Amino acid sequence: MAFNFEYYTPTRIIFGRNTENQVADWLKYYGGSPRVLLHYGGKSAIQSGLIARVKKALDKADIFHVELGGVVANPKLSKVRAGVGLGNLNQLDFILAVGGGSVIDSAKAIAFALAEPDYDVWDLYEHTRKAKACLPIGVILTTAGSGSEMSNSSVITNDETNTKRGAHSNLCRPKFAILDPELTFTLPDYQTACGCVDILMHTMERYFTNGGNMHITDSIAEGLMRAVIENAKILVNDSQNYNARAEIMWASSLSHNGLTGCGNDGGDFVSHALEHELSGMFGVAHGAGLAAIWGSWARYVYKYCLHRFKRFAIKVMRVDESGSDEEIALRGIDAIENFFREIKMPTSIKGLGIAPTDQQIADMAYRCAVAVGGSRGSARRIYEEDMIKIYQAANK
Repeated sequence: MAFNFEYYTPTRIIFGRNTENQVADWLKYYGGSPRVLLHYGGKSAIQSGLIARVKKALDKADIFHVELGGVVANPKLSKVRAGVGLGNLNQLDFILAVGGGSVIDSAKAIAFALAEPDYDVWDLYEHTRKAKACLPIGVILTTAGSGSEMSNSSVITNDETNTKRGAHSNLCRPKFAILDPELTFTLPDYQTACGCVDILMHTMERYFTNGGNMHITDSIAEGLMRAVIENAKILVNDSQNYNARAEIMWASSLSHNGLTGCGNDGGDFVSHALEHELSGMFGVAHGAGLAAIWGSWARYVYKYCLHRFKRFAIKVMRVDESGSDEEIALRGIDAIENFFREIKMPTSIKGLGIAPTDQQIADMAYRCAVAVGGSRGSARRIYEEDMIKIYQAANK
């Protein structure tokens, strides 16, 4: 039986080659005469000439803008506060994110903060209050993976405490997102692979659930996952393949805008919670961290959600259907880990080049448990002691 659900996706998508040239038109459409914070990451967007092209388009359209670059993976609260300072100083009223998930998440945090100047934005990430306002946000996407361009979520790391937390509100869904697959051509292979893992995980978190599911939602999710796996393999050998880049970019948006969770119980998201503490403490890439932790989580919970793991193995990984349900489920877990290895992603924490101590594992599990209110999970309810065991298994 399907659960009740609301599906809300207000973001306008402008997809295809050279669509970034339309950015000034869409800023005016949604912002009138906007005063824009141009927010971006590091060298790539500058070296490719994208930032220069965007600035030229804004200047030509007489759109006032101020720049703030330097966003890093696992975006920092200190950078958010710098953006808030610029926003207040220049009376900015629109945030334009040029980059991937880290830049978009940082832009959302800045937009929250500028819209509610009497409050500390970190309160939203600690879940001590809910957002009541947010400045409008536009996106030029340069990295496929996070899905932040259509999602209601933002994840920020407090660099004073190394605490990584997420905030969720429909108010921060971007007004528009420009998706030109060619802008991802210059991504390093590692970053491309990390994005592909993140897309899969956003879908899988909603897929491995107990309770209600809808056949149409399952079919969409399974097709999306198969497409990501197929096209990720193509990009390993042909990084300039436009069609594969396009498939991955669109899958990124669809995987995290709520579509693949319609009718279920809201999803599991234990793997994400565990990874947030891993990347919060060690600064690892989010997609790689998910690949490193997922297999250990899956083997810890699969017996409690056997019907879904069996379906995944057959429908997505196309494994041999002989043997018991448990054997089929385990073949599916092995198959997705083999895929991770094929695209040069780790399948253990040690594969990330780190080796957490027992105390660090205990600290991560404690922080994770606090962050999720004691426990989380749909495939299986996971508590602090379970988190320790999963980290330990992934650390072998």
